[in-house]
Amino acid sequence: MPELKGLMQTQYIVVDTSVLPEIFGKVLEVKKLVADRTEKSFAAACKHVGISRSAFYKYRDYVFAYDDKMTQRIVNFSAVLRDESGVLSNLLTKLHSLNANILTVNQSIPVDGVAAVSISLQCGDGTTNPVEITNALKNVHGVVEVKLLSGE
Repeated sequence: MPELKGLMQTQYIVVDTSVLPEIFGKVLEVKKLVADRTEKSFAAACKHVGISRSAFYKYRDYVFAYDDKMTQRIVNFSAVLRDESGVLSNLLTKLHSLNANILTVNQSIPVDGVAAVSISLQCGDGTTNPVEITNALKNVHGVVEVKLLSGE
């Protein structure tokens, strides 16, 4: 294997943004504005945030947001729902009221009057715990069964 003199291996560190130059936070903000389509282009987002496009392009591939995985859990549920209008909507509304961030919802085609649904949630601070979520979902009209499959 050839020796790699003078080349540094990529390292990642976690740094509190309060000690970093302001540009790094603004680069993250530009990326977010374009990702959530608040702004249509990087140029418009840069103008909105107040940085030059050249500064953005200089750092964009090197600055990333860090999600604190210690405060966020991924939880997976399976449910069986009656094939009635509004049941899935009511289930999702209940999850919203429990401060659960819905990541995925997959519903099968109803067979014999019921449909299987799998749901993945991201639970952070302020989210009801998975057991309480399970019990709350069981009480939604039209829900036949709910099972907690896994959680991180």
